[in-house]
Amino acid sequence: MPKDDNYTNVLLEDIRSQMEAVLEISRDTQKKVEPLAIIQEDVAELKSDLRTIKLAVADTNKDFKLLERRVSRIEEQTA
Repeated sequence: MPKDDNYTNVLLEDIRSQMEAVLEISRDTQKKVEPLAIIQEDVAELKSDLRTIKLAVADTNKDFKLLERRVSRIEEQTA
């Protein structure tokens, strides 16, 4: 019986050691995952800002084309 008890104790110690390793990996993973939420928020904000910039650029291009046509007409009238 003492031999079996020793074997069981060794197995339990091995399992305990493995569980501690898993727990340590879990903690490290948690630390790495936490900043991802902040990064996701930043990316969402950047996407929103980019949409606003795209709309502004499109409006500016329309205004520029309109001004270009007006200048062309004025040049034709003065020529």
